Amino acid sequence: MPKKAKELSALEVSRLTKPGNHAVGGVSGLYLYVNEAQGRSWVLRVMIAGQRKHLGLGGYPSVTLAQAREKARAAREQVVSGIDPIHERKAAASALRAQQATRRTFSEVATAYIAFQEPAWKNAKHRGQWTSTLETYAFPVIGQLSVDAITEHHVIAVLEQIWTTKSETASRLRGRIESILDWARVRGHREGENPARWKGHLDKVFPAQSQVHQVRHFQAMSVADTPKFLARLAMQDGTGALALRFLILTAARSGEVRGAEWTEIDFEQAIWTIPASRMKAKRQHRVPLSDPALQVLREARDRLVARPTSLVFSSIKGGALSDMSLTAVMRRMDVDAVPHGFRSTFRDWVGEYTQYPSDLAEMALAHVLPNKTEAAYRRGDALEKRRGMMDAWATHCLSAEAHG
Repeated sequence: MPKKAKELSALEVSRLTKPGNHAVGGVSGLYLYVNEAQGRSWVLRVMIAGQRKHLGLGGYPSVTLAQAREKARAAREQVVSGIDPIHERKAAASALRAQQATRRTFSEVATAYIAFQEPAWKNAKHRGQWTSTLETYAFPVIGQLSVDAITEHHVIAVLEQIWTTKSETASRLRGRIESILDWARVRGHREGENPARWKGHLDKVFPAQSQVHQVRHFQAMSVADTPKFLARLAMQDGTGALALRFLILTAARSGEVRGAEWTEIDFEQAIWTIPASRMKAKRQHRVPLSDPALQVLREARDRLVARPTSLVFSSIKGGALSDMSLTAVMRRMDVDAVPHGFRSTFRDWVGEYTQYPSDLAEMALAHVLPNKTEAAYRRGDALEKRRGMMDAWATHCLSAEAHG
């Protein structure tokens, strides 16, 4: 009969420093192994199916003597029950590796979802909106979390930062997160109910969008009133008034006009080329310039003598005009509209007063068209077609001058 090892105390175990295996007693076959570098770990010697095997139980002192004895007893009970603890451990480790190999973070799943859905989206701008809102608001909070670990607490943390200040964006973001998590469940990346669902769930946490945000569209001037306004605007002094005239004649956005540089202007070809970096859709946009638009640029160029700058429309201090400078001009003129509204006015003019195709107007506004439609226009001379339209728009805008 094998000799029973003396049951050592915790203090006695702490003093074991000689390299080799030291029986500590308390459980048959439990040893503290000390290597040449004085590293220490627990080992259980056990007979499994007639073979002696060594089962590691962890390092010392991270695993205490009491914990090592508890682990050793549990392992011996498994052996008595016909279970190989070493095999079980390897199987568990293998399952964990498999789980980690298939683990997907929210950002990975979101990127995959967008890639799968993109072919069905008619507007390329749609992808940009999805990606932008997720990267700005969701990824910093839940982007690196495993998609199967996301709960309603995480979703709330994403949404609460903008629910009352940017409610429309928040509402769309919630729907996008819900779609991504639904897709993840179907693909086997998570289980259970969707923590981003609205009805009967998040609607108990957040007020409805209609309660926190009244949708306010850009105030636009009527097509009929635009010529008289432009005639009054031509009498206004200042760079802001000049920039506003150019905005109306080109149907451009305020930021595109305020950031315009002389290197973008080709007077000979009468084209304004806005680089992709300054466009909302991140695509270069060419604007055919009517004679009245070119005249505005000549007036702006005359100002360079007193204030040299690379900007077409610069402030008194030489920098870019503020985002409120054009709005201030309209307020001084006591007009109930905003600069951006003139894009809507232009669109109404095309649809209600002309025979120009709707898609041509969308190209003039730098809206992203379906690929096939845009390709068709590019095969034809879309720029020259737009030039005719912008000339006609300028004629309309200046018609009040023609009629006194």
